[in-house]
Amino acid sequence: MDVDSEPSMEETILVGDDLMMGPPSPLIPSEIASHVLEGVDLCDGILRNLFLCLQINDIEPFCQDEIALYRQCAEQRDKELRRRLQDGEHKLGFSMPLDQAKDRAAQLQSEMTSLDRRLILASGIEGMDGFRQRWSLHGRLEDTKKRNGSFGEQGKEATEPIQM
Repeated sequence: MDVDSEPSMEETILVGDDLMMGPPSPLIPSEIASHVLEGVDLCDGILRNLFLCLQINDIEPFCQDEIALYRQCAEQRDKELRRRLQDGEHKLGFSMPLDQAKDRAAQLQSEMTSLDRRLILASGIEGMDGFRQRWSLHGRLEDTKKRNGSFGEQGKEATEPIQM
């Protein structure tokens, strides 16, 4: 293996599209937002520095440190938010009366169906706009499926008879 064939970090130039690697940031439902967002670094200071750098320098190659820092911060933030979203749905399911829990489960299922349909429609859109829509919808659909799975665990436990 030739060492020179692998690009080193110095040869890699990050651009704005590199921030679209992996799933998009999760959307936080208002009913659990206070629990989910409490104490999480939202990366707003780093993002402000990135925009300031882009405003001053006008091109991305001069803002490599800011792009790398924001990408790292955003990945950690999104991972923590997804974990908290699942925990929040789990706790919400336990605290709700059974009829409200059934309504919530139906709401999440409806949201998944809607996102699935929108993803199918977005598959007909070409170019970068189509890619961005599919990327965003796919991420939202995956997050909603995980939330539904976390929420659904309580519904099963609440409706299953106790074995003795």
